[in-house]
Amino acid sequence: MTDAEESGQPGFLTAPFVLLWAFYFLVFAAGYQLFPVVPLHLRDMGASLAESGRFQMAFMLGSGFGSLFTGSLGDRLGQRRVLRVASLALVAILAAYALLTTRWVFYVLAPIHGVLWSALRTASMAKVGGILAPEHRAQGMSLFGLAGPGGVALGPLAGLWLLPHLGFAWMLAILASVFAVLHVLIGSLPREAPREVAAEAPFHLPDRAVWGPVSLLLLLGIGFGPMPPYSAQEAKALSMVWPSAFLTCFALGMMGLRALLGLTGMGRRPVAMLPAMLALAALGSVLLALLPGGTGRHLTAGLVYGAGYGMVHTLIFMHILDISRPERRGAAVGALFFAFDVGTALGALALGWVMEQGGFRWGWAAGAVLLVIAIPVARRMVRPPMTTGADPSGILEG
Repeated sequence: MTDAEESGQPGFLTAPFVLLWAFYFLVFAAGYQLFPVVPLHLRDMGASLAESGRFQMAFMLGSGFGSLFTGSLGDRLGQRRVLRVASLALVAILAAYALLTTRWVFYVLAPIHGVLWSALRTASMAKVGGILAPEHRAQGMSLFGLAGPGGVALGPLAGLWLLPHLGFAWMLAILASVFAVLHVLIGSLPREAPREVAAEAPFHLPDRAVWGPVSLLLLLGIGFGPMPPYSAQEAKALSMVWPSAFLTCFALGMMGLRALLGLTGMGRRPVAMLPAMLALAALGSVLLALLPGGTGRHLTAGLVYGAGYGMVHTLIFMHILDISRPERRGAAVGALFFAFDVGTALGALALGWVMEQGGFRWGWAAGAVLLVIAIPVARRMVRPPMTTGADPSGILEG
């Protein structure tokens, strides 16, 4: 019995689906509010440009490695329980940030925060995969796919506006209060069936078919790594009046193309669009590296990059939910988040160093090169099976 059947509600716009949509939206809004704001706060505390990116590096390493365990843990204990525990622990982490006066403690707490963030993302994605009936999955995932970008659009805009008005400590206090409320609301989600909660070992690797997408998301993550911590810093260095222009337009680009394709359809095999979407993201990075000016460059590049980047995530996660066994769904989602988060951490560190040495545009150009390298990887991954004994997912063929 699926969660949808257990809830007794038809279609996919059920109360649990709406709650998970709002929860996922706020998880991303909170994360992307902190990614540009914490580096600016660290700079005010005396950090260098390169050091300020270490918060996201530490955060994403914690999130990436945590995803391998939190995904499997959700399969064993139940996604609902993981969501409740992680959201409550996150309240404590956010409150601690508000009180810190020493830079190094941010880097100590960031990996723990990342583990909790990974638990919230993997459990939410796996839970919604169980709530949606197979016949509603494509439509439901298209709508659910707007939650993360919506949070990405709101988070930096709200954070960079609130920072000078409320101050860092009050911002974090408000975020902690929001997640305290969400902790209570998560209790209304349907419980998982006992066989899904206890049938598996505490930790296990995902199915073999996941490892093709893992390599692709690793490359995507490295190219994306410097975007959240350094786009706003470049805007500040150029005295742009809208420092969150890139990240906000990046999110709008994600939502726009996802909504368009959700209405017009993505064909019988949506994953086949992956190479084209990677090419679109690569074009956005090229525009960010080469176009003249400041605000116009960030606006244009953000829209183009976000449109391609967002669809890469949507297509891969939709495909994984279709081919994964229900009892291994959390592990599969966790492996994908692991690859992307570790890549993001490496990108924030390595491309941040490139920016420190040669300027922001060299970092954006390096990210574009990585996306171009990912295109043939995607072409190989989406090649359909040619023989009856081929891998049924079509991911490992070739």
